Amino acid sequence: MSESNPNPRRSAYARLLDKATRILAMRDHSEHELRRKLTAAPTFPGSNNNDQPGFTPEDIEKVIAWCYEHRWLDDAQFAARFIASRSRKGYGPQRIRQELQQKGIDRATGEAAMMDCEIEWQAIAREIAERKFGEPLPTEWKERAKVQRFLLYRGFFMEDIQGIYRNFAD
Repeated sequence: MSESNPNPRRSAYARLLDKATRILAMRDHSEHELRRKLTAAPTFPGSNNNDQPGFTPEDIEKVIAWCYEHRWLDDAQFAARFIASRSRKGYGPQRIRQELQQKGIDRATGEAAMMDCEIEWQAIAREIAERKFGEPLPTEWKERAKVQRFLLYRGFFMEDIQGIYRNFAD
């Protein structure tokens, strides 16, 4: 029986397009992420993957072009949504920029998305610090250094961190 063979009548392009559709249906991806996932060898439990033919680079290029044509793939839109998502989770602009670069977004696209995002980073930093360290933020030097280290780790700029204390009304 041919049940062990995954539909031999379908072309490699059609299978690759289905794979891209499933990947993009879960969440937005950058072109770099999608390309990496499409070139990865499929893994099936109990198989050795030696009998699975790989997809050709031409097929991958055609699928990427098709995704751009149908607006399923857009690095600028991905960057804007990623920035909004990560800022809601309490991460600062430096860390978000680094993560965008890891996801294959070029510097110019990332910077344009950061300029368009209209996020008040100092307010987010204050909210995160208050959630972690309590409502009256520590004013003692040792405790204040802990707050600064924590916010620097989360990716906030030092000027935003210092702005929290500058605008701090006792």
